[in-house]
Amino acid sequence: MAPQREISAWRPSVPGVVEVFHAHYTEYAYPMHVHEAWTLLIVDDGAVRYDLDRHEHGTPHDTVSLLPPHIPHNGAPATADGFRKRVLYLDSSRLGDDLIGPAVDGPDLVDPVLRHRVGQLHTALAHPGDELEADSRLTLIAERLHGRLRPAAAAGLARPDRPLAYRLRELLDARLVEGVALDEAARLVHAHPAHLVRAFSGAFGIAPHQYLMSRRVDRARRLLLDGRPPGEVAAATGFYDQSHLTRHFRRLVGVTPGRYARS
Repeated sequence: MAPQREISAWRPSVPGVVEVFHAHYTEYAYPMHVHEAWTLLIVDDGAVRYDLDRHEHGTPHDTVSLLPPHIPHNGAPATADGFRKRVLYLDSSRLGDDLIGPAVDGPDLVDPVLRHRVGQLHTALAHPGDELEADSRLTLIAERLHGRLRPAAAAGLARPDRPLAYRLRELLDARLVEGVALDEAARLVHAHPAHLVRAFSGAFGIAPHQYLMSRRVDRARRLLLDGRPPGEVAAATGFYDQSHLTRHFRRLVGVTPGRYARS
């Protein structure tokens, strides 16, 4: 079989994400190199072996690997069929220098919950218009990474805060069409982004991005029944485009906007 080198790379509109990089390699091996950003890596097929700070590491199933900036590392397939990986490069606004030492000592985190969340984040990053979801997921991932690498510093941070949750809900209702970024919402209601997401989810049983999308779909239903075309409805209800509306509409209603309108 011929060697495979398939890649996809882009920069999403999510604060702190320098680059998203997906790759499938069979025989390619990375030489020693460094990155200015943090490298958050999951492997979907196969496995990778690499050296970091003169110690050998690997990526078995359910592992999330976090490689710190400026620390030399390499990488090579650990199986005959190579590997398929998804990588996020994150700047210091998401993960600070205080985590570099712990990450060098233990870069491979066997954490199925974290692994699942990183996969969900990659799905959100692939869809323009889902930036609030991606930002919220990344905020909770960063919080979990802090908890794994510096557990003493992260202990005791989760507290219920229903008044804060209600303030965020009022903000989302007021900004239903134009939306609001997570960091802006946090500034407006005077809360840390991770605490804000947890407070809202704890109070209402739904994440902020899920609440916003369900409200938009609800409004879209009314406009469709008024006879307005799906493309116009998408713009009027805050969706990125008609396909963005269709994806969320089908998820929540079970049919496409066009079929719903024809019913």
